[in-house]
Amino acid sequence: MEMRESLAKKVAWISVISNIILTLGKVIIGSYGHSDAVFADGIHSAADVFASVIVLLVIKIANKPADKEHPYGHGKAEVIVSEIIGILLLLVAIYVAYEGFSGFFHKVESPSFLAMWVALFSFITKIILYRGSLSVAKENQSKAIEAIAFDHKADIVASIAAAIGVLISIVGERLDIHFLLYGDKAASIFVAYLIFKIAKEMLTEAFDILLERNINTETLQEYIAIVGEFEEVKRIDRIRAREHGHYVLVDLRISIDHFKTIKQGHDLAKSIKQKLINKNDNIHEVLIHLNPYFPEDNNNS
Repeated sequence: MEMRESLAKKVAWISVISNIILTLGKVIIGSYGHSDAVFADGIHSAADVFASVIVLLVIKIANKPADKEHPYGHGKAEVIVSEIIGILLLLVAIYVAYEGFSGFFHKVESPSFLAMWVALFSFITKIILYRGSLSVAKENQSKAIEAIAFDHKADIVASIAAAIGVLISIVGERLDIHFLLYGDKAASIFVAYLIFKIAKEMLTEAFDILLERNINTETLQEYIAIVGEFEEVKRIDRIRAREHGHYVLVDLRISIDHFKTIKQGHDLAKSIKQKLINKNDNIHEVLIHLNPYFPEDNNNS
């Protein structure tokens, strides 16, 4: 847990520092260089700074062990963070889209080449940050770090879109093709769409976890296969599993021969639990209910 928390903090701090630098660069150059797309990308980076700070504040809470008041642990704190970041990105998308559309009704100026180079620098930086953050998120089953990675992912395409928009506007001015001058405005709207798409994905996943949706069928079948390896299990009556932030809770109901002793049933349940956890390090708890199995009554549960 301490190593997981340390890695999460490291990722969050790297994100905070890099996004502060990118925010200042894109907002200042975007404004000075007359680029709505680069400025909008800077606003998105500012939202990333806020998101990373929230993650830093909640990481310690999410990694706290279960206690009397929170017997299932504190993992959902990360999901709540993901939800907050998703809402923040949604608001940013609306703002950027509004600014982009309103730009079509005002006189436009061609952006500077410097704005394009800033967007390209952001593109390269975000690719590095996205890959690193996603790798750490997968290794540690962290929804909070995954949220940061998704933020970086949105910036990757947003930055290259901003750079292309700036380039189109510059070409439009050089070739005296007036409608191309709006390339930067169109790019800012595209950036808004990308931000909205990421926000929607994050909010949907967070809602599913908060509403305790069953995990995907493929993973559930893997659990069923593991339980099925035990000959003493005559029937799997029910199996459910739900994400609780960075870990999974499993509820299992199985039938075993009715003449088995309580001790035998207890030992079997303990073995099944241990095997599930050993083969799936993200499973933190397995609750097993035993039903008596009578060969003549296959409907008993």
